[in-house]
Amino acid sequence: MPDHWHWLLELNTVALSALVQRVKSRSAVTVNRALYRQGQLWQSGFHDRALRYDEDVLGIARYVIANPLRAGLVKKVGDYPLWDAAWL
Repeated sequence: MPDHWHWLLELNTVALSALVQRVKSRSAVTVNRALYRQGQLWQSGFHDRALRYDEDVLGIARYVIANPLRAGLVKKVGDYPLWDAAWL
């Protein structure tokens, strides 16, 4: 997605906030270097939602993967370069 991303992940030893901070920091440095720019890349904060044990992980994964299709970015899911998931 051009303006946000969805993750479906299982946390073990790292807190979610620490992981998001690390990814935002490292990706901002990489993007800024590649585009010869400086400054903030990501907005502060993030939104998360924990899955309950009775929720269908496969269904949630399919929903996330189909986002580019619903947004009209591709004609089929496999055309989106970041569509793959360990749950499928």
